[in-house]
Amino acid sequence: MADAETVVAHDVQSILSSSERDYLVRNNGDQVKIENLKGKKVGLYFSASWCGPCKRFTPTLVEVYNEVSAKGDFEIIFVSADKDEDAFQAYFSKMPWLAIPFSDSDTRDRLDELFEVQGIPHLVILDENGKVAVEEGTEVVLEYGAEAYPFTPERIKEFKDQEEEARRNQSLRYLLIYKSLDFVTSSDGKQVHVSQLEGKTVGLYFSSFSYKGSAEFTPKLVKVYEELKAKGEDFEIVLISVGGDEESFQEGLKSLPLLALPFNDKRCEKLARYFELSTLPTLVIIGPDGKTLHSNVAEAIEEHGVIAYPFTPEKFAELAEAQTLESILVSGDLDFVLGKDEVKIPVSDLVGKTVLLYFSAQWCPPCRMFLPKLIEAYHKIKANGNALEVVFISSDKDQASFNDFFAEMPWLALPFGDSRKSFLSRKFKVSGIPKLVAIGPSGQTITKEARELITLYGAEAYPFTEERVKQLKAGPNEEEEEKDKKDGYVCDGEVCSKA
Repeated sequence: MADAETVVAHDVQSILSSSERDYLVRNNGDQVKIENLKGKKVGLYFSASWCGPCKRFTPTLVEVYNEVSAKGDFEIIFVSADKDEDAFQAYFSKMPWLAIPFSDSDTRDRLDELFEVQGIPHLVILDENGKVAVEEGTEVVLEYGAEAYPFTPERIKEFKDQEEEARRNQSLRYLLIYKSLDFVTSSDGKQVHVSQLEGKTVGLYFSSFSYKGSAEFTPKLVKVYEELKAKGEDFEIVLISVGGDEESFQEGLKSLPLLALPFNDKRCEKLARYFELSTLPTLVIIGPDGKTLHSNVAEAIEEHGVIAYPFTPEKFAELAEAQTLESILVSGDLDFVLGKDEVKIPVSDLVGKTVLLYFSAQWCPPCRMFLPKLIEAYHKIKANGNALEVVFISSDKDQASFNDFFAEMPWLALPFGDSRKSFLSRKFKVSGIPKLVAIGPSGQTITKEARELITLYGAEAYPFTEERVKQLKAGPNEEEEEKDKKDGYVCDGEVCSKA
């Protein structure tokens, strides 16, 4: 939102015209004098037909425009980034507003520069005096729709204040009711009023039938849901579809015992923004009081299943203490890791050891650079009689690459393509490789930053605990210094010199 005291008042006639043109065009070819915009609020809509997000946003903007333009003091100008006139005309034919002619590329480029357009769709709203009232009009329209009119800073602030108040006093009604949309649907198409969910624990399940991760997780979630319902628990799940097409949504929903928001329902976008959705699948838990208990329990359900219920902080603290190596590395019949020559080593043989989970791949240059350091540290730690093991978790693209890379390693591995990899990657939030996670003898996670510790301290980082890291940062202790002196050297933490 722009600061009205510092913002420049643009001359709308000047910025929209050229020396050869004093008009804008409609999609039927009619010309409209720019002077007709005097005294109106003007939205400059930077968009293009080749832009997927633009094509998804334009219908929403059309709906808002049709409702607001009837007031007579608001107009939108399409500023195209299309690559040819045919694409421009086809896209513009769906818009009920005005446009800069496609032939006037100089004006379009000048507007891009003037309003510092870094990405599309982008909507800038000018007030009656040509001052920027709203810089991020796309977000405002998506969030508040036509209710944001007259698009003044005061109106937007009013909404934001209301939103902050609603967050403080969050309720299921606030989350799931929008205007006349006060229901969810069952798999057989029946409407269920939101009031019937109040007082229950409700999971908001952001998913997509076309996304592999969601397809793998949904059966596990359904199993947990059915177990809880069989126990008589007041628990419901509302599916919120993200992306995909309506046919896949309708077909997929038929096989699920869950509730759902209708496909392309306005509340889907609203909730995705409200919970700052960043990954799929995501299962937000709303408690019986309407407050958010947890922002995403998908990983917890993957790891613990039904025992993660009721998803409270107390339950998660209890589960964290109960973590074991087997709960991390065993999944059904997959209760082993591979040694050399594909020998299956039971996970139970690793219990009681410090285990490093090494997420890596041959195609990754940083992984190849780090591997010799890890091998050196591994041999030194083992030579000192410490109970340590490393398990390679591959992101290689094929079995041959896995085999070649694993052949360089003196430790164990999950089989190539093992389904446990996706779970472990989610659990330990692996967003890049190489990554090294240290699991202690009790099965508890010691650190997810073991790679950094090996890089800095080598074998001295063992056993990777906070206490050990503090010792290393503090420098050698008196006992180590005395030993160094006996060996004829004095060490100051960075260099050892002869005494």
